Amino acid sequence: MEILIIFFPLLGSFFSLFFGKFLGNFYACFLTIFLIVMSLFFSVYLFFIIGFFHNNIVIDFLSWFFVYNLKINWLFLFDSLTAIMLIVVLFISLCVHIYSMEYMKGDPHIIRFFSYLSLFTFFMLMLITAGNFIQLFLGWEGVGVCSYLLINFWFTRKQANKSAIKAMIVNRIGDLGLLLGIFFIYWFFNSLDFFVVFSLISFVNFEFNNFCGISFSLLNIISFFLFVGAMGKSAQVGLHVWLPDAMEGPTPVSALIHAATMVTAGIFLIIRCSPIFEYSSFVLSFITVVGSLTAFFAATVGLLQNDIKKVIAYSTCSQLGYMVFCCGLSSYNVALFHLYNHAFFKALLFLGAGSIIHAISNEQDMRLFGGLIKLLPFTYIVMLIGSLSLIGFPFLTGFYSKDVILELAASSFTFVGVFCYWLGVISVFFTAFYSFRLLYLTFWSSPKNFYKNYEFLGNHESLNYIFFSLFILCVLSIFIGYLSKDFFIGFGTDFFENSLKILPSHNLQIFSEFLPIYIKLLPFFFSLMGMCLSLILHFFYYYYQINLNLNSLGNYLYKLVNQRWFFDIIFNYFFVKKGLIFGYKVCFKLIDKGFIEFFGPTGLSKIFYNLSNNYIIIHSGYIYHYIFIMIGSSVIFIFLLTGFFSFFYIKLFIINIYFIFFLKHINRKFFFI
Repeated sequence: MEILIIFFPLLGSFFSLFFGKFLGNFYACFLTIFLIVMSLFFSVYLFFIIGFFHNNIVIDFLSWFFVYNLKINWLFLFDSLTAIMLIVVLFISLCVHIYSMEYMKGDPHIIRFFSYLSLFTFFMLMLITAGNFIQLFLGWEGVGVCSYLLINFWFTRKQANKSAIKAMIVNRIGDLGLLLGIFFIYWFFNSLDFFVVFSLISFVNFEFNNFCGISFSLLNIISFFLFVGAMGKSAQVGLHVWLPDAMEGPTPVSALIHAATMVTAGIFLIIRCSPIFEYSSFVLSFITVVGSLTAFFAATVGLLQNDIKKVIAYSTCSQLGYMVFCCGLSSYNVALFHLYNHAFFKALLFLGAGSIIHAISNEQDMRLFGGLIKLLPFTYIVMLIGSLSLIGFPFLTGFYSKDVILELAASSFTFVGVFCYWLGVISVFFTAFYSFRLLYLTFWSSPKNFYKNYEFLGNHESLNYIFFSLFILCVLSIFIGYLSKDFFIGFGTDFFENSLKILPSHNLQIFSEFLPIYIKLLPFFFSLMGMCLSLILHFFYYYYQINLNLNSLGNYLYKLVNQRWFFDIIFNYFFVKKGLIFGYKVCFKLIDKGFIEFFGPTGLSKIFYNLSNNYIIIHSGYIYHYIFIMIGSSVIFIFLLTGFFSFFYIKLFIINIYFIFFLKHINRKFFFI
């Protein structure tokens, strides 16, 4: 049964891709959905077995490869962490598949689209069920390849091509970090199985290596490179530039990538490797700072974005920052709880945005929306609930995990913890601001599009597949946080057992209960301020046309935020442009067309060809030429025998030069008239 959970999506992808034209669009799509439903059904059953009876399952399936003392098997690990991730991935994937039945209905390549979605799901399942680092890396690279295929699904669009390549290249940086981390793990432990590595961690805690006179902790090196891998996949600041451009793919792809699969892979890696990170205090502090900076940066950029999907994409980046800095505080169960909650309301927001785009002639600029509250009332309710859950409004799903993260940061009583707490609180303000800006521009403001785009808009509310997916996600975005809070982070819960490792000195959950009440209520007040300020500013600006008359500083700040803090410009100038110049002048001209071509097969063939042409001069057919060469050769041979043998090769080189260059240019008749 456990193996079928993983391979059902692969079977769906295979049959829909190769036999879809015989089955037809509807039945090919229905087959993939049916197999996802079967995987989800078995996953729910497995969740209850593991969660309530604590029966962790390890399946040593087959031998994969054996090199020296490294033996890798197909090892599948089903523990409480895997059980939760299976529910998240398969449920969101199922909603996206059902939603896509209607959203992609008119696309001629809908079968290929469903095949890619199922393949994406399979590789994510492979990643979360892996029992060793090699198998995890297989799933890691698989979701990267599938993201490229799905972002570039409409491959005739130039921007889609560029965005897919950008996502692939940026993720290669993170993948290199993960590979280095895996190499160091094998070097230190002579194994890549999770059980072996995690059980030996405490024995190398104080082991140091010297490099260039500097002493490095082995665990710090491993933890750092593993986190670099997580930064690439989970779009932390610096390696986040691929995430907003991934919006060029179809909207269901954005929902699947941002809610349950690719971006959560980095968070899952940190949580899975918690036994390694727990013994590296320096890297934990670094993770906390990077996560808080990501949450703050992405929240500020979302303020002035005009593409509805990019606003939601930057909110994903900000929420991933919360998860990462929660992991840096060693509260892995809280980070997983926020990942679990975030998957539902973020999928709701993306699919709701897709419903708007689908209804209004594929328009994505919010400045061209307005007045949709009466024409799309159900979509309005969906977006309102998703936005309120995103900002952590009380008693909705996001409230039960987001506020706990901020309380844990405040209860750390360290400079890093307090710094991250205030960045997180300010990010809450910005999140509320851009969420209500999205609602205002889309639903509450006056209509700004053409009449023909509004004429038949109400009919789009009755689409069955879209309605079903949005309704289920809407209900879960309200209740799932309340229903599962005690199960995940309640005191006394034994759900996770040995799946996570938190050192007693790093456990902050008890201290968070004794914080002053104003510290706990501060995020809520900041979110209220953001909501009210957003509505007031947009109401006065759009209805009374107040001219803000921004000065030069305000204009610069607007450009800074709207242009995403100039990250793309800086990367293009300092890395992409310099890299292209280096690649052309050094790699191409000097190495490929220079060194390799001169000393490679092409160069050697040219050298021997030129040598043979030069020596042809000697064979002129005149007997006096041969006599001259025989006498000259005899003299040179005697000279070599009587000279110092240490200079033999030098003399031989001189003779070659003589025959190649001198004889080539002599006038034979000048010597032998």
